Amino acid sequence: MPTILLENTIKYRVGTEQEAKDLIEKFREGGAKGGYMIKKASYERKIKKSKGEVIAEVFVVNITEVFDELWGDL
Repeated sequence: MPTILLENTIKYRVGTEQEAKDLIEKFREGGAKGGYMIKKASYERKIKKSKGEVIAEVFVVNITEVFDELWGDL
């Protein structure tokens, strides 16, 4: 039996909330062309503080791509 990739979860770091939304949309649009579906897509704001003040902010984007189903061709 061949080895088949079923799904892949990837994380990206972006600088703004708009970039996070744009990246998720890019993957959703690319899925139809690339032969995969987006099972889950989310982003989370992360902040770095020093002495109570926010000194840095990033957004972590999580995307789970589904390429095939477990029983897809059996």
